Amino acid sequence: MPATPTIIGALLGLGTQMYSNALRKLPYMRHPWEHVVGMGLGAVFVNQLVKWDEKLKEDLDKMLERAKQANERRYFDDDDD
Repeated sequence: MPATPTIIGALLGLGTQMYSNALRKLPYMRHPWEHVVGMGLGAVFVNQLVKWDEKLKEDLDKMLERAKQANERRYFDDDDD
């Protein structure tokens, strides 16, 4: 599973660089080091995106749990009425 975002990011970076060269009507592999940099940046970007998504889900679960507990305290623990 961890290899999938890395591969997707690398392909995204490579595709972006090749598309950029195609738009400027340059040879696809004009500067190969730019492709390597693009692949690296794409892999880092997608991996950070996956980490951010996981943290977002954890934070959402915590917030929903707190809201559920607050609602239960509000409606079920109010025995002094």
